[in-house]
Parts: sequence; C-alpha cells; structure tokens
Amino acid sequence: MGSLPPGDPWPPAPDRWDRAQQLGAERPTSAYIHVPFCTVRCGYCDFNTYTTEFGPGADRATYAQSVRAEIAHSARRLSLAPPAPLQTVFFGGGTPTLLDPAELGLILAELNSSFGLAPGAEITVEANPETLTEDRVRQLADLGITRLSVGMQSAVPEVLSVLDRQHRPEQLPLVAQWARAAGLSYSVDLIYGAPTETVAQWETSLRVALALDPDHLSAYSLIVEPGTKLAAQVARGDLPAPDDDEAAEKYQLADQLLAEAGYRWYEISNFARPEPGEEGLVATELTHASKHNLAYWRDWNWWGYGPGAHSHWGDLRWWNVKHPRAYAGRLDQGLDPALAGETLDEPTRALEALMLGIRTAEGLALGPELSGVDQLLDRGLVELNAAGDRLTLTLSGRLLADLVTRTLAGWE
Repeated sequence: MGSLPPGDPWPPAPDRWDRAQQLGAERPTSAYIHVPFCTVRCGYCDFNTYTTEFGPGADRATYAQSVRAEIAHSARRLSLAPPAPLQTVFFGGGTPTLLDPAELGLILAELNSSFGLAPGAEITVEANPETLTEDRVRQLADLGITRLSVGMQSAVPEVLSVLDRQHRPEQLPLVAQWARAAGLSYSVDLIYGAPTETVAQWETSLRVALALDPDHLSAYSLIVEPGTKLAAQVARGDLPAPDDDEAAEKYQLADQLLAEAGYRWYEISNFARPEPGEEGLVATELTHASKHNLAYWRDWNWWGYGPGAHSHWGDLRWWNVKHPRAYAGRLDQGLDPALAGETLDEPTRALEALMLGIRTAEGLALGPELSGVDQLLDRGLVELNAAGDRLTLTLSGRLLADLVTRTLAGWE
C-alpha cells in the first residue's frame, strides 16, 4: 500500500477552518465511509485494506463505533456552517459487506442524525459477490441502501485467478436477481488489461456483464501499482506487464459494445443505462449515473470517514491516519483522526476543475483560460456540443485524456 502524502500539520488554524466552512457552505455534500476489511488481499490492490482485525473499534464487530465517533466529531467541526443534507453516501473499501448490515445501519443512522439525508439521496454499498446472499441484499435495501456496486472484474475464471479474486462467475446472475428483487439500482465493476487476458476474454466479460442488464457499468484499466503482489510478479517476469495498445483496443471494444446495448459514457471509465425518456439528457444527468462519482468530478464537499480516508471541504483537503488501530485509538481518546492536510490555492483549484471536468460528458465551458482548443479540435480529440459553448472528449480523446488535459492547461 502506498504511503499517505506528508501534507501540513492538522488541524488547521481556526481562521483557516472557518474560511473553509464558509467557502463550502453553498456546495452539495457527500459522505464516504471506508471499510478496511477483506478476507483476501487481491494481488493488484493498493487500497488501505487488511485481512487482520485489530481489536476494539478496529475489528468488524466494533468498527461502526469508531466511524460513528468520527461522524459526531465532523458534525462538531462543521458547526459554524452546518452543511445541507447529504446528497450521496458511499460505503467503500475493502469489503463493506463483511460488516453485519446492522453495523452499516448504525453508521447510516449516525449520518442521518448529524446531517440528514436529502430526499432521494443515493446510498451505495460496494460488495464482493461471495459476501452476498439473498437475505443480506434484502437487509441492505431495508436499511435504506439504494444502490449496490458489485466487484465483478471479469467473467473468465483464469483472469479472476490472476487477479486473486475469490468469487465464481456463476454467482453474478444470482446477485443481479437479488438486487432487482430488492429494488436496488445495480452496478458492476470490470477491470481490463490483466496480465495474460486476451481481447477475446475481455469481450466475454463484457457480454456476460451486459447479460446481467446492470443499470451502471464501470470499466477500469488495470494499473500495476508499486508495492503490490502483482508488481512483484511483473518485476520477476512471472507475469507480463499490461500492454498500452491492447488496453486501448479493449477500451474501444467496451465503448462499442456498451453503446450498442444503449449505455452512455458519462465519465471516461463509467457508463449508465438511460431510463425511458432520458435519451436527450447530457449523460451526467441520467438517473443511473453515479451521483457519488460525480461529486468528486464536480468538486463537491465530502467527508471521508475511516482509516486513510480523504476529505475535501471548501479549499481544504485532508486525510486520516492510515492504520485501523491508530484510527480507532485517536477517536477513543477524543482526538481528531486526521494526519495531515493541505490548502488549495485558486490556481490549483482551477487546474483541478479542468482536469476533472474534461473527464465527464458535460465537459468544460469554452473560455480564454483553455489553451490549444483549435489544435485539439483539428486532431479530433475534442468536440463542441450542439450549442458550441462546451468542449467534450471524443472517443480518441478519452484514450488520450492526459494529453488533452496537458494541452488545455498550456503544458503542451
């Protein structure tokens, strides 16, 4: 797992915190809850996850009490400008469904008590298929969960084995059936570019995923992260490194098959199925476009709860201590669990708005601050919307998004 950035000492001076609250007062708000527990650590994963438990407040049975303590702490910290009710809540990990649903319910109740949940709030739980049963899915829905995001990754057993995934492909149709019966919106995550995966195997995974008729699908390119088991296997020559050209071919195939099935991209790696009557909407406005994903791309406020979680409020960003025991220990002593943070100046915020906005289907408003627009239009990497006032990526531009971003920022 990568180390956290050093940052500035935390908490910030009171006047800086007051300013951040005032700057963030008009923005929508979200909550992310990190659940750091897994049964097996996947070889490609560099997230802050653990297969071991660490005692009171840092094990599955009592972890909710630590998160609830941080929620109460955050409510006190935001007393100057209490936020509007939460628009989205996302339980991520790790494997949130390793917690008993009642524990997730306690956390959700604490959020509702401290901040409130907006009418129609999107509440998502990530899940590995092998942790779900029909009864557990029904319990999640009964808690008020609205959306299930399932880590499918691949439908090919050989690829799942390379990725150290534990579920069997035949579990996925059952999970889809249970989610539908419980009234949950249903998303699947896929990963392409695993070592030894062929284009034909990737097509198999796409077609199996589409047969599940999910409301939403994410397709992420595998990145070999330093310090992971996979990185060591590639370094030793046990497995080949992912091929960039083949990864581009796989992304193009995903875009083609998903478009043929009626899905629309709303962020480079994310696709949503329109509901009847939504054909004319910008894809970011579709019912099944993940509102929580878009909270990050649109620079909303969010508070990240849990060890190693990152938060962003106004012009401040910060991150918690990484180890579950240290996190629980700080909260047990009444201390802030944050390790460090940073203040974002206006040039940094403007650059981040460019970098994030260009990744979405709503794109960027044309303006003099954007460099190289004519060059990018000539190369077919961007296009103008029908009104001619916004710039969005073409398929070729999505494959070269980093180049487009550097050009628009004036770095190319």
